[in-house]
Amino acid sequence: MTTRITPLGIMVLALLREDPMHPYEMLRLMRLRHDDRILNVTGGTVYHTVARLEKAGLIAEAGTEREGNRPERTTYALTDAGLASLDEWIRTELVRIDRPVEFRVALAEAHNLDRDDAAALLALRRAALTEQIADIAAGLNKARPGGVSEQYLIEVDRSHALAEADLAWLDALLGRLGDPSFAWGPDAHDRTSDRYLTQRKAARE
Repeated sequence: MTTRITPLGIMVLALLREDPMHPYEMLRLMRLRHDDRILNVTGGTVYHTVARLEKAGLIAEAGTEREGNRPERTTYALTDAGLASLDEWIRTELVRIDRPVEFRVALAEAHNLDRDDAAALLALRRAALTEQIADIAAGLNKARPGGVSEQYLIEVDRSHALAEADLAWLDALLGRLGDPSFAWGPDAHDRTSDRYLTQRKAARE
């Protein structure tokens, strides 16, 4: 049976792609990086998610850590199955236009894909957005001449405006992805930088 991976589960898998770590560090890193602006992240949900991912074989115990008088902490690592599931989930959700929360997480983790793959998937999303905009516009163009009061169309009008703004933003992103000077990929970030190392240290404390 295929395990249903939640958006939080994807964030956990993506963190473990960086390095093995314990759940407390995952929680701290998510907060330090402000991932909690996308999802509600609590200690309980992180530990529950880690347990489910381990049971599914997507992560595995990698060892234990003990610092000072703190309780012993179990460290987890990403398995091959977990890496494949991370990749598959991002690919699936990056294209869809009907799941906004999942898309935000997929977009936040899209750098785990190759540049060309991410661009191709976002181009498919662009096509779906273009079709959606045309459908909404057609509905408005039919409703207005038909005498439907504008007060009943304001939500539809907003949806149209947001979809157009999303399309404009997506076009700009695709342009950036086409520029080789735009850093991309999980290895594009310098993990030896002072900022990165300081953040990782803060997350362990």
